Amino acid sequence: MSALAVAIQPISKNQKMHRQIFFCLALLAACVCLAISGCAPAIPVRDAQLVASASSQQVPTILTVQQDITIRLSSGYGRKILAQSRWRVVGNLPEGRVLKPVGSVFTVEGRQVHEAYLVVADGSLVGFYLPGEAHFSPLDKPLPLTLGEL
Repeated sequence: MSALAVAIQPISKNQKMHRQIFFCLALLAACVCLAISGCAPAIPVRDAQLVASASSQQVPTILTVQQDITIRLSSGYGRKILAQSRWRVVGNLPEGRVLKPVGSVFTVEGRQVHEAYLVVADGSLVGFYLPGEAHFSPLDKPLPLTLGEL
């Protein structure tokens, strides 16, 4: 049998089925990769310069959250701040007071996961300070947040 005869040999049903399965799996893998890479938008941010508070250099002021608060971020992800969680005042931004968690790490998520501190003004959570990037990320709408001193 010549090489040309082998090249134009008909494909068996079994080979055809294997090719279709391979094609479907490759297509599925490509779709999953696209979905994973594009499903979470970045959280909105702007540059921010934290001004350290005088109390953070003396005896730090520790505050506690009085009741659970659930946050829906513009990225579609949710976060929960638990009642009795403890937060230390570390400074100020033009948007409000900046509170760092005590004994834990708080994060917000969009396209990436960011360490975040609370930014509070007039009894409301207005957004987050992202210390790793020196950015402020505002909430779409401020949320009431009741704090008490420890």
